[in-house]
Amino acid sequence: MAAKTPGRDQRAPMERLVRIAATLRERGAVGETGERLAEIAGFDGARAMDQLKRDIRSLTDLGWQIDNIAGQGENARYRMRTVDNRLRVRLTPPQQRALQRAVLLADRNDLIDRLGLGDAAGPSDDPGVVAGVPTTGHDAALAAVLRAVRLGCRVRFIYKGSPRVVHPESVRSQNGTWYLRGQEDPTDGSTNEPPVKAFVVARMSDVTADEPGTARPVRAARHPGLHPMSWQIDPPVEVTLQTTTEHQPDVHRWLGEPASEEVGPPTGAGSRTVTMRYVVTHRAALRARLYELGRRVALVGPEDVRRELLDELVELKGGD
Repeated sequence: MAAKTPGRDQRAPMERLVRIAATLRERGAVGETGERLAEIAGFDGARAMDQLKRDIRSLTDLGWQIDNIAGQGENARYRMRTVDNRLRVRLTPPQQRALQRAVLLADRNDLIDRLGLGDAAGPSDDPGVVAGVPTTGHDAALAAVLRAVRLGCRVRFIYKGSPRVVHPESVRSQNGTWYLRGQEDPTDGSTNEPPVKAFVVARMSDVTADEPGTARPVRAARHPGLHPMSWQIDPPVEVTLQTTTEHQPDVHRWLGEPASEEVGPPTGAGSRTVTMRYVVTHRAALRARLYELGRRVALVGPEDVRRELLDELVELKGGD
């Protein structure tokens, strides 16, 4: 009889996972220590806890909600919560985050635990992280803007040192940051429709929501293409950039094809200056891509777009 190929017999690892899961279920809210679970699993030696953590990750990948409830500096103690894990098994992490956002907007936080969506972006030791989104420090502000979107309330807050009155359109999370999108009330008496802006919720202060129904409808952003630079978030503006022929492909890759492009005469280094013009309808996406390009590209104008970029850089540095 031919010898078994190493790694093909999965019975022993599966039995080990079942023993761990059965023990945690039996222990309930009290949980079980990591040392005892390692013993039950049959691990010993210097790497026993590492092997246990690997099996705990396997169980969480299968949809079980297992948390380390030990305090800081204490030995690990694991607890398994009984949840409906069918969604965690069937939904991708982005789909889980989208569902968690819908749960927040519906003001149904109870469903987060019941559906096992509390760590949709992966496990976290930070109690202020829900579905991969940090909320510690601005829970009240986030709750206020979520309520405003749901009930159609005007939102009042201080932002960058100035009072704002905003008609909300949506609340979204991106790269771990919550944003409120909406239109400000014009302060100059203008009758033109103001642009839809994005405000970082964590940077708001003194947030209050007016009575339900006080906000006017705000047009939703159009996303005609997959590339964020094509999204119609802001009023269109023509932006002029300069790069060199050496970095021209990088600019195309990050910003897409320009509306027009002019290549200048050769420079002393053998390269050429390239002047590009883009019609931009998503300023935040433009700024994010300019940060990635760094010194490979220069923003020539217009001045208000340059000022937005400089102001944001100052804010990110925490300066004046």
